[in-house]
Amino acid sequence: MPGTATAPAPGRTTADGQQAGGRSATIAVALCIVTILLAVLDSNIVSSATVPIVRDLDPVHGVDRIPWLIAAYQLAATAALPLYGKLCDTLGSKKVFIGALATFLTGSALCGMAQSMGELIAARAFQGIGGGGLMSVTMVVLRQLGTAGSEEGEGAKAKGGDRKGSIGGIIAGAGMALGPWLGGALADHAGWRWIFYVNLPVGIAVLIGAVFVVKLPARTARHRIDFLGAGLAAAFSTALLLVTEWGGEDYAWTSPVIVGLAVAAVVALGLFLWRQATAAEPILPLSLFRLRLMRYGFAVQGLVGVAMMGSIVYVMIYLQVVRGVAATSAGLFLVPMAIGMTVVGLVSGRLVAAGWSQKTFVVSGTVFASAALALLTTLDTDTGLWTVRGALLLMGIGFGQLIGQLIELVQDTAPPAQLGVATTGVRFFQTLGTALGASLFGAVLSRVYAAKGPGGTTSDIGRLTGAVRDRALDAFVSSTDVVFACATGAMLLALILAIRLPGTRTRA
Repeated sequence: MPGTATAPAPGRTTADGQQAGGRSATIAVALCIVTILLAVLDSNIVSSATVPIVRDLDPVHGVDRIPWLIAAYQLAATAALPLYGKLCDTLGSKKVFIGALATFLTGSALCGMAQSMGELIAARAFQGIGGGGLMSVTMVVLRQLGTAGSEEGEGAKAKGGDRKGSIGGIIAGAGMALGPWLGGALADHAGWRWIFYVNLPVGIAVLIGAVFVVKLPARTARHRIDFLGAGLAAAFSTALLLVTEWGGEDYAWTSPVIVGLAVAAVVALGLFLWRQATAAEPILPLSLFRLRLMRYGFAVQGLVGVAMMGSIVYVMIYLQVVRGVAATSAGLFLVPMAIGMTVVGLVSGRLVAAGWSQKTFVVSGTVFASAALALLTTLDTDTGLWTVRGALLLMGIGFGQLIGQLIELVQDTAPPAQLGVATTGVRFFQTLGTALGASLFGAVLSRVYAAKGPGGTTSDIGRLTGAVRDRALDAFVSSTDVVFACATGAMLLALILAIRLPGTRTRA
């Protein structure tokens, strides 16, 4: 009969289309994961390769410019974050993703070809403009891949859309831990330029794949972009980051430079808030902060940034200064942390998809991270190195639950038309938290060491000998213990806020 003859064909076509669409979505997710890993690695990969870079480009004055080399990427990436969120909501995340990736790859090539420290710093800033977009925009793409093509968004999320975003967050966290080790290994065995050149073949493959494989809903409505608001946000974040970068080291906290930058940051923040309250289409709508979960989610993410700075950076400093571990070998101590973050992140993502509450893992993550930081406060000059590894594994278990689930919570709460700005907002607060943590912990370390040490600064420890050196190391360990205590306090505050998160729905 005609009716029965034609029925199988449409059914078969639909099944084939769904299978092909599933394969495309899987490839698209893999492309996003690789992109996140590239961006995160490049944000901190240079830190362990500064010596060969300086030796090659400027052995006389290069050391003085290392802070700019490291900060250029972060400054540019942070300043561009708010604009990327609005561009995603306005132009569509696929176009913005491709543009950010192309900018990042161009910057990578320029970094590899740099012939002076000035050229390398400028290229790193250009690379950071693209890298900042990759982190946040890719999270938006992952979210939309979980719902694209479905008539019922909740059903798509239950089938794995949320797990994709969670996996992206975990890969980002693991990349933070492995970046310094990879940078040192490449610099030692292949040359420092390959830190940047290695991005090109991988990134070009991702770029081509994104053009042909990533399928997302097109934007049809026209929107205006608040470039003035984006500029004010960039001015505020840049001034604040420079205060944290220079304060107490390059300039005294009461110097005209630091005071001027602090005033500029406050003024820029005030003007930014005024602009967001009055603009027709603000770049970071203040209406998002009326949502209780959004407020607490941003705050917890900022505190996570503070605590991660205390755990990763100062554990590395402790290992190298107190225990005499080489830089590359010290990076290997972060492997347990990366393993903990990845494994627990994948498990928690699956359990959330199976019906567990996201709030459960956010609270649990803050508990584990607080316990790990508290354990680090007990470090001494002869603490067993396996204790350090155990604390970092515990830290990974905590942060692995936090990074993925906080992003998902914010994305679940955000209005669909503001998914981009909400996602970049999470990254923005984490970055500012990291910067403030660096400033706070650096000041704490210096002050405690000055009070307990034999005189001089922590930079003098390597030249000391005998009893004076022993006293200096004891004072340095006491200083790092206070730093870890401050980080523990930040995580306990995050725990209080996590408990106050509104109850979140579970997924069947």
